[in-house]
Amino acid sequence: MDPAFHPVVMGVAGGSGSGKSTVVRQVSRALPAGTTSVLHHDWYYRDLKHLSFDERVRVNFDHPDALETELMVTHVAGLLEGVTAEVPTYDFSTHTRASAVIRVPPTPLVVLDGILVLADTRLRNLMDIKVFVDTEADVRLMRRLRRDVEERGRTAVSVLDQYEATVRPMHLEFVEPSKRYADLVVPEGGYNRVAVDLLVTKLRDLMEERQGAAAQRHAPR
Repeated sequence: MDPAFHPVVMGVAGGSGSGKSTVVRQVSRALPAGTTSVLHHDWYYRDLKHLSFDERVRVNFDHPDALETELMVTHVAGLLEGVTAEVPTYDFSTHTRASAVIRVPPTPLVVLDGILVLADTRLRNLMDIKVFVDTEADVRLMRRLRRDVEERGRTAVSVLDQYEATVRPMHLEFVEPSKRYADLVVPEGGYNRVAVDLLVTKLRDLMEERQGAAAQRHAPR
């Protein structure tokens, strides 16, 4: 590992459909190519192959226990040491973990993206910057409905049933309270250009400072 390598870790949380991924894309595009790696918390849903399909669909996927966060913590710790993460993939149509893995390389900026990343103390302790994307509930619901129907093969009725049964209650219990841990709250997600530009500027400064300090520590004396 390069002794001067010392990544910055940023967590981006917010309700489902809030625009977290848009913020992450905007930040990644504003920084030099190859600077940013992203770990999506959604990749870490627990494998439910041992359950029947009917049992799987009744699982509360919006509760923190549905995610193998301990594996994500291990992967982030590895990235901080310069080790490439072998990240699982998830099939949302069957609620099972797919056989393919994604190789996520260590980079100067590591982004953790997910509704619950600020709700977990272990993840927060690894972050340098914590961001919460704050968007109105009706906008989030419309975005989630469109995504789950078009990309995940769901019916509109099943999406709305899930929203009422688990998404909204878990948002109020876990996601919304995690906003208090944020260093920066971004209204309207990636469409808030001022907030995104401020975030990019801060990240550039922090990465330069981090890499400069690490290089100085390991410079010949």
